This record gives sequence, structure tokens and C-alpha cells, in this order.
Amino acid sequence: MYPKTNLIFHNGAFVQAQEANTSVYSQSLHYGVGVIDGLRAYQTPEGTQIFKAQAHYERFIDSAQRMDIKIPYSSEELVQLSYRLLEYNKLQCAYIRPLVYVGINMDMETSPETNIVLTSWNWENYQGGSPLDLMVSSYRRLHPSSSMVDAKITGNYINSVMAINEAKQNGYDAALLLDANGFVAEGAGSNFFYEKDQVLYTPPKGTILPGITRATVLDIARELQVPVVEKYFQVDDLKEADAAFFTGTASEISQIRSVNGHTFRLNWEETIAREIQLKYHQLVTLADFDRYAII
Repeated sequence: MYPKTNLIFHNGAFVQAQEANTSVYSQSLHYGVGVIDGLRAYQTPEGTQIFKAQAHYERFIDSAQRMDIKIPYSSEELVQLSYRLLEYNKLQCAYIRPLVYVGINMDMETSPETNIVLTSWNWENYQGGSPLDLMVSSYRRLHPSSSMVDAKITGNYINSVMAINEAKQNGYDAALLLDANGFVAEGAGSNFFYEKDQVLYTPPKGTILPGITRATVLDIARELQVPVVEKYFQVDDLKEADAAFFTGTASEISQIRSVNGHTFRLNWEETIAREIQLKYHQLVTLADFDRYAII
């Protein structure tokens, strides 16, 4: 999955992954001061295309700025570097992981030293492509007053790691997190939608990380004239749902079969969610490229 001889971009140069190194005193390693993002490249009739690369790197830079981390590249430069990375590694369908981490510093103020890494590898659907059985986690989504929950800060993801560990240890595929008020928030790294009576419902912005794939699903729903309601709801509301799914760059559109043992009632192939899943695949592979921009 992560070949040592893969080329990565590290601080201005393309080097083999096994040659890159950092200090064990990096503030990022000790305190989680860093920013990540995730992009996917797809093989299309127009060649390899990174889906919404510009939007991803604009978010990446914005997240870093909010952490007082300076990225010495524009979003346009990062897009071009990503295409070079794919070319050097002979990748057509791939996942791309940008990371910015900071330097040596045991203080709590953000280190002024910036290090940037771009890596890429072949990675199938993060959720495995099979229907998911979810556990409602005992861990709550970070409170928006305690961290910037809408930024992709590395330290924020310990919340997701704990939730996933708990779910796996209890025999589930993935976790569903509630917010501090007990409303459904999101998965561990994925946004959540459910379908009822041909209407989609999803948590509003505020306690979630509003993903780029989530926004794409909202666009597709508008194209299909499918109503979408952004509102707060509880786990009990899902007992009346017809279907549910996760969205995310890594997970794409992933079917959810059950939550806490309750199975959704519609056959997946009969749902609007499935139609959106198909439309999303057409979009990212340019099979339906007239209506949408890639970058």
C-alpha cells in the first residue's frame, strides 16, 4: 500500500519514501499540530484527473492558516505537483495525501518551521465497498468550542481513531458519532446521510467537517431534483429511514446496512442513494462530465 520506493514530494523535492525523515522532536508528532487532506485521482476518457483538486488544496491551505501554519505553495502549485507525483509513480487511479507538519518545538505555540509532504498510492474504497454495519460510538464528536471541527487538523483525528477502535472491538464495521447534544454528527472521517420517503437528510454545518464529497452529493441531489434537508436528528429517527450512506473522498459513497443492529428497510438497488452513488461514479470518471468542473 505504501511502497518504500514510491516517490513522494518532501520539502521541495521528489524523493523515495524511504529516504524522507523528520525529527522525533517535531511538535506535530508530540501535539498533533498539523494539517492533512485527501484527494482521489481517477482514470477518465480525458486521462488521469484529480477530482476537485483545487477545492481540496484551498481547504488544505485554509486549515493550515487557521493553525498559524504557513504553506509556501499556492493551491495551483499544489495541484500541479500532485499531477507530477502521479506521473512519476505511474498511477492513474490513486489516493493522494497532502500533509503539513511543523518543526522542533516542545512549546505549545505553533512552531514557525513548515514541512510539506505529498504522497500517493493505490487505495480502493476506504470502507471496503461492502454494506456497513455501524455502532453508535460512546465517544462524542469534538465540540466546536474546543477545536476547529471544520478544519482537517491532524490532532482532531484521535477522536475518530478511538471511535473506530471501539466499533471494531465490538464487531462492527464502522462508527457513527453523536455531537455534544446527542444529535447524529458524522462517521469517523465520513459525512452521514439518510433517506426517507425519497428525501435526503444530513446534519447541518456546525459540529461536522463539511466534506467536499458531501457538497458534491448536495449538487447531484439538486440535479436529480431530490429534496435535501439539513437538520439535527437523533439515532431513534433512523429507525424510520429507508437507507443511509457515508460520503468522503476515501470512502466515496458507501452503503450503510445497519445502525446498532437496526437494518434499513429498502433494498439498496431501489434507493435514491444508489442512484446518487452511480451518478457520483459517472462524475468522477467524466462519464457525465458536461455539467461539472473537475478543478
